[in-house]
Amino acid sequence: MILQESGEMYIETIYVLNQKKGFVRAIDICEYRGFSKPSVSRAMSNLKEGGYIVVGKDGGITLTDEGVKVAKKIYERHSTLSKVLVMIGVDPETAADDACKIEHIISEQTFQKIKEFSDRSVEQPKA
Repeated sequence: MILQESGEMYIETIYVLNQKKGFVRAIDICEYRGFSKPSVSRAMSNLKEGGYIVVGKDGGITLTDEGVKVAKKIYERHSTLSKVLVMIGVDPETAADDACKIEHIISEQTFQKIKEFSDRSVEQPKA
């Protein structure tokens, strides 16, 4: 199953919520993202079918190994892009919103170059 942007966003949301709360339910995703219950339910069904999540009998949503792999990749992109946008003067809220849009469409090559730039910029003391 090839993930669409929305699927990646849901996986990233589950990852972030799990880091914050330790336990994620569909209602947590609804509240965090402001999405309707039917939309989240449909997305969870697709992610479960794709092998990215497991839903327990208690309603807990857990990322599979593949889900964690995708989540870490998207989260790294989001974090790096947000950081670079703030570095160039974008306010943090706008940077986070824009990074959320960019992270799903940017090529791997471009992202790696931005990451290298970001890493070099952080390492070098500013004069």
